[in-house]
Amino acid sequence: MRARVETVAERLGTEDRRVAASVAYQGIAGRLLSVALGSAVLTGEVPALAGDRLRWHPARTAPDDLWLPGPAALPHPAGGGLADLIRAHVLHGPLADLHRITRAVVPVSGRLLWGNAASSLAGSLRVLHAWCHDQGRPGDAARATALARAVLGDPLLRGTGTLAAGGPPHAAPSFVRSTCCLYYRVLPGGMCGDCVLRHAPPRVR
Repeated sequence: MRARVETVAERLGTEDRRVAASVAYQGIAGRLLSVALGSAVLTGEVPALAGDRLRWHPARTAPDDLWLPGPAALPHPAGGGLADLIRAHVLHGPLADLHRITRAVVPVSGRLLWGNAASSLAGSLRVLHAWCHDQGRPGDAARATALARAVLGDPLLRGTGTLAAGGPPHAAPSFVRSTCCLYYRVLPGGMCGDCVLRHAPPRVR
């Protein structure tokens, strides 16, 4: 992870290791959560992404840095559902491990990193939701929203943002973070669409 942070810092052109650690974590979180969410909605299965199944090369760029040789579906828990699988085997699995290791390498806020994971999940939902409607699969789009909402209710992600219903017909739910990923510190600056700074309430004079 230390090597990954250095690589990301160099590519971003920043000396702020907290920014690099945040972006590095969010990139991996987005990949794992999108695979889990998409698989769950479209196949009814969640692939095993923990343990020795997942391979990672920190010096490579997406999509060549992560790969999953011989993917296998997780067994369904008795009395549980797909959201339980994602929460137990992705959030509390590789993402929790990566969260701990990232903070051991760089003193970055733990809540910020979980906010990155929540933002990544919401971003995956937007893409999947739009694809489902384009393919004439509104039921899958609704399932994706319900599943993402259930995962966002996990204690690790609770309070990191708000998922609101979309406005126009078939619009994906919108997400507003309660934390910031720090990307605005990278020149020339800029804020993500769901950034808490972009959506901050006006000051009372």
